[in-house]
Amino acid sequence: MASSSSPVERYVGDPLWPLLVEAVKALPSYPYHKDYVRSVLLRDNPNITPEEVKIRLGIPLGEAIVILHELSKEKKD
Repeated sequence: MASSSSPVERYVGDPLWPLLVEAVKALPSYPYHKDYVRSVLLRDNPNITPEEVKIRLGIPLGEAIVILHELSKEKKD
């Protein structure tokens, strides 16, 4: 899924990254969106981009980026 040069990973070093993650994880729909991306979207397209997730779920790009980053970390564990 996400490699160190992926569109998702390029945001992690930004000083505002922790604030984005905090804001996204506070969204009531975050766990449901994350589960849907894990169980449906990634199953159908393991290389899905944040932009595609945004469009498919109708969510902010920041939420899509955080979801893909979190799921890539889970996959590595």
